[in-house]
Amino acid sequence: MQNFNRPTAKIIGTGSYVPERVLTNQDLEKMVDTNDEWIVSRTGMKERRIARSDEFTSDMGLAAAKKALEASKISPATLDLILFATLTPDYIFPSTACLIQTQLGAVKAAAVDVQAACTGYLYALGIAKAFIEAGIYKNILIIAAEKLSSIVNYQDRNTCVLFGDGASAAVISSEGKGLAVRDVSLGSDGELAKLLILPAGGCRQPATHETIDCNLHFLQMEGKEVFKHAVRRMESASKESIDRAGLKEEEISWLIPHQANMRIIEALAKRFQVPMEKVFVTIHKYGNTSASSLGIALDELLRQNTAQKGDNILLTAFGAGLTWGASVLTHE
Repeated sequence: MQNFNRPTAKIIGTGSYVPERVLTNQDLEKMVDTNDEWIVSRTGMKERRIARSDEFTSDMGLAAAKKALEASKISPATLDLILFATLTPDYIFPSTACLIQTQLGAVKAAAVDVQAACTGYLYALGIAKAFIEAGIYKNILIIAAEKLSSIVNYQDRNTCVLFGDGASAAVISSEGKGLAVRDVSLGSDGELAKLLILPAGGCRQPATHETIDCNLHFLQMEGKEVFKHAVRRMESASKESIDRAGLKEEEISWLIPHQANMRIIEALAKRFQVPMEKVFVTIHKYGNTSASSLGIALDELLRQNTAQKGDNILLTAFGAGLTWGASVLTHE
């Protein structure tokens, strides 16, 4: 007899990692024409973490993954799938997920990278939810890690103040207790792809002396245009996710937005009438860590034991692609 009881995807363990080195606004003042007041007033950032020269995306992801597995109390051998969200992989191929698979000893896990820039954590979460609730897999590890310092031009004051390195991870399972993944809403608009782009390094512009001389292996961003789209897209995805989860906006207990700009965060909090003390912010400590930022914030929220049973947590992010998304989690 067919079983129509669909399992519910749950986050049963989280982990995060940030490098030891701190890059302050005062440090940046010595590198480019900027100052602490300008950076804080426009972004809310005071510090960011920078990986060592011999510390790579896979290293940071592995550290976060081990913490998530420890918190979930499951063995790597029981993992069915590893999803690694990053735009700064160790290599174009093989996937960073495969590097992690062997380092963890996840002998039966499939492994693949997910590239949705700053929205990568949510894209990986949505894929994991689909596999779990379809009954295909029971335990999935999602990792989001970035070494953005490897693609930032520290002579460009408009971008170098924004980004830092870090990693986060979560175990998604059909069993156990944790955060029920009520909904994941995702979107994209490739018409706006050039607003945030790494121009060279792919087959369109392979590495040459010219691409290196023209700084085309560093990220480029049209900040004002990205800002304009970010609030609107995250708001629409959040509304859709709340509606599909069967909730009302006033039932959101915590807002965890992508940590890209304090003005964007404040605008979202105001739109959903979430008081700032219920908006979890890490931007002052870590800056924008792209795909890993949501997971770092979620892990810190959970480890501080400030989220209570029954709380509804709204995650939302926006990134290159353009991509955006939101997810509603309920603390069981």
